[in-house]
Amino acid sequence: MKIIVDAFGGDNAPLEIIKGSQMAVDEFGTDILLVGDESKISKCIKDNNIKLKKTEIVNASGEDILMTDSAKSVLKEKSDSSMGTGFRLLNEGAGDAFVSAGNTGAITVGATLITKRIKGVKRPCIASVMPSVNKPFLLLDCGANTECRSDFLYQFGLLGSLYMQHILGFQNPRVALVNNGTEETKGTPVVKEAYALMKNADYNFIGNIEARQIPFGDADVVVADGFSGNLVLKMYEGVAKALMNEVKSVFKKNIFTMLSAVGVLGGINDMKKQFDYKEYGGAVLLGVKKPVIKAHGSADARTFKNAIKQAVWFLENDLINEIEKAFDVNEQ
Repeated sequence: MKIIVDAFGGDNAPLEIIKGSQMAVDEFGTDILLVGDESKISKCIKDNNIKLKKTEIVNASGEDILMTDSAKSVLKEKSDSSMGTGFRLLNEGAGDAFVSAGNTGAITVGATLITKRIKGVKRPCIASVMPSVNKPFLLLDCGANTECRSDFLYQFGLLGSLYMQHILGFQNPRVALVNNGTEETKGTPVVKEAYALMKNADYNFIGNIEARQIPFGDADVVVADGFSGNLVLKMYEGVAKALMNEVKSVFKKNIFTMLSAVGVLGGINDMKKQFDYKEYGGAVLLGVKKPVIKAHGSADARTFKNAIKQAVWFLENDLINEIEKAFDVNEQ
């Protein structure tokens, strides 16, 4: 198993990307293909006394794709960047999966137009595993398709259901559609059309879900267009961070609150871990022919290691093949 890694994607590249890749080698035993400016990578390794294991460096001479660059830059003016080279290597079969913490739009374009869609998939989507009060759920689309047709949303439900079944082991996962009310008559025309399609789907569609119910684990797969899904994602992460900061400030008020914190420290740490986005490392591109993982742009080494874990899960459970089989049946 060989994972292609964009060494220059994200805010903390290349150091945290290299460190995270080596953590993945230690934990998962995978081989790494580290793509980027070879001289800069070598200098970073030397300056930080890192010993590479099971890692090959592939030089990419082009300019790095910045977060402010056009999504199509990966195809045109920056096709020789670490990201563009990584996608080309993936397409050529030099590795089994690609992981990058870089520009989300460019990753989506690269995955769609270089790696290509699975036959029958109308739009690939970004899916992110999120925590709830009792177990994780999958949110999709998180930003690849800001405007969607009803049949896109219907397919997202199928893609999400397959992911939860084959990656996280959920039996008959519950699929819900994000809406401003639970009634079938609520929502935009597109959402109402999607509801009509999804209620006759082969997967376990349970109806609409309001945003306030998402954190309580009322659904295992939460479907939305990319605009709404991204809002849910960012709000979710922000509120979780704000609440944890508030809990910390309460216990730091005085000596008495500090002492009381000792008795509940284990529970607080458990809650922090449960709602920590770093545990899953990033989002997956569902609907393309090879595993593509979008790590968090601010990923540290642990977060990036966990993004590579997503790629390992993909390959170990042969999810691409499962999606191809499901869409082949749906096309007939």
